[in-house]
Amino acid sequence: MTKKLFYNGDIITLEDELYAEAVLIENGKISKVGKKEELMKSANNADMIDLEGKTLIPSFIDPHSHFSGYANSLLQVSLEDAVDFDDIADRIANFMKKNNIKKGEWILASNFDPNGLKEKTYPRIDFLDKISPENPLGLQNKSGHNGVFNSLGLKEFNITVDTPNPEGGIIYKEDSKLTGYLEENAYINNIQTVPMASMEDMINALMRAQKIYASYGITTMQEGMVVPMLADLINYLRQAKLLMLDYIGYVDLREKDKILPKMKGCIKQYDNRFKVNGYKIFLDGSPQGKTAYMRTPYKGAEDGYLGYPVLTDEQLEGLVEIALKENMQLLAHCNGDAAVAQYMTQYKNAREKLNASNDIRPVIIHAQLIGKDQLPEAKKLGMIPSFFVAHVYHWGHIHVNNFGLERASQISPAKTALDLGIKFTFHQDAPVIEPNMIETMWIAVNRKMKDGQVLGADEKIPPLAALQAVTINAAYQYFEEDIKGSIKENKLADLVILDKNPLKVESDEIKNIKVLETMKEGNTIFKAE
Repeated sequence: MTKKLFYNGDIITLEDELYAEAVLIENGKISKVGKKEELMKSANNADMIDLEGKTLIPSFIDPHSHFSGYANSLLQVSLEDAVDFDDIADRIANFMKKNNIKKGEWILASNFDPNGLKEKTYPRIDFLDKISPENPLGLQNKSGHNGVFNSLGLKEFNITVDTPNPEGGIIYKEDSKLTGYLEENAYINNIQTVPMASMEDMINALMRAQKIYASYGITTMQEGMVVPMLADLINYLRQAKLLMLDYIGYVDLREKDKILPKMKGCIKQYDNRFKVNGYKIFLDGSPQGKTAYMRTPYKGAEDGYLGYPVLTDEQLEGLVEIALKENMQLLAHCNGDAAVAQYMTQYKNAREKLNASNDIRPVIIHAQLIGKDQLPEAKKLGMIPSFFVAHVYHWGHIHVNNFGLERASQISPAKTALDLGIKFTFHQDAPVIEPNMIETMWIAVNRKMKDGQVLGADEKIPPLAALQAVTINAAYQYFEEDIKGSIKENKLADLVILDKNPLKVESDEIKNIKVLETMKEGNTIFKAE
């Protein structure tokens, strides 16, 4: 493989010596870091890469997303920024015409957010029946925790007005009639049964999605919930050697016995760029959907509504015990502080019961409303909060409405975590939002909502800490800190060239920084035109 020597730019190493004058890479790894004059002695036949004042950083590492879901969203109707019900109807009609949708075929729409609609609610089943009378139709909320379906969609799920609510979910009704709205497990368990696109279309979408991730500077991505239907597709990707990014999967713990036998050769080790790194569980819902499990009631809630848990304490402790016994990392979806408390308590109980000493680096996925008072205990337990800090910008005003300004100002308390010395990460939960690491860094540093107001100034963090959260800390979360996350000798040459230095520009300018080139083990996988 060709040697490359990078010089004449800001090279951010994220090591003790923050900046380097030059970097030499060879055979997919970082060979030397230091003074250009010294590195030139080992740079025989190397390509000389003049950065021309640009910035070289370790590539971004995605701490949590649903890569296949993002790819699938490229095949669906996008309701991003839809303004009202009529706009939704027009987009669905145009999609059906453009794609020649046949009678009886499923139609799914992504990025649905009723908070942005003129009506400020979701369309009911009768409206959806009118716009799609011959096809099952579903609108998937951006949160990934609820959706609304027409009559044919509910029929596919075998849901009638007499169907009981599943544990941890709600089938909504009004005047003893179905509304089409499914929440939490009523939604999640059913949406997974919708047939996937054709293999050809899905593979093409997955290849497009990889290129998009690379365009954001990402070289390691996540499959945040591997379910049985997805396992075969992942196996095809790795066996056909179609992956250009490292792809890390977390298996639905409830379905592990169906999935793991299919994943031989890639448990905790890469096989053609894919590996299973642990298990995933859900403990609550979403704060914007008022299903996050809270210690204190939602603002204005009747009867002290707190949201609700997905699992009982006994169920959760049993699942944690499995992860500990098998020495598998555990990712738990926790948005509300009561869900976080449940996770910490049952993790501690399971460790004590088993007298476990292994460190599985359990992750608190989202950690939106983790209390500042809970962070010291999380640190003591070795838990890693992975904050969905971009909520500050994308849904900050919703959190203010749901929790009041004081509590909303404390979402994603990254500065408090930083002061405690906690290794936290940031993610985008794609396809909920784009896997845009630069935007996430900007939000963490500035904490501005869409109207420009600052939400939680005390929780702003320095640009360096924001960069660490999507590089070296993310590598630590994956147990990969020895091979990724910083520019250091013998680590992989996973690198990104930016047009500007995020540590030197004005904080509000971070969002305008462009990814110019992304390299995976020294090979360019994206280059801006």
